Amino acid sequence: MPAPGPRRPLRSRGVSLRGRPVEQPVVLPDGRDALVRVGIPDDPYISRKEFGTVSLELWTGDEAVAAVNTVLGPEHESEARALAREVAAGLESGELEPTAGALEPLAERFPSAREAP
Repeated sequence: MPAPGPRRPLRSRGVSLRGRPVEQPVVLPDGRDALVRVGIPDDPYISRKEFGTVSLELWTGDEAVAAVNTVLGPEHESEARALAREVAAGLESGELEPTAGALEPLAERFPSAREAP
């Protein structure tokens, strides 16, 4: 039996923010570890296949400390990565507060996927 060849990345075919949210770890200025998540939110009443809303969430441990809807669609993976990087940088620097009110303006615009990491 021949050795398996290199695996293709999961994102190469039909995977979107529905199946794989963008997650960016971050350390807040107060020392807490947090996670910026951009993807389809979990909803026990609506199937991910039917849900088109992409949310921006900030988690510390098992607690969501902020969550807002974005203008992104499930197919906007590169834009979701750019948004997660921008939010993480702002949170780490202290420029952004870890609140929904501070994150909302970023979620309401369409980020450029060409932004530097």
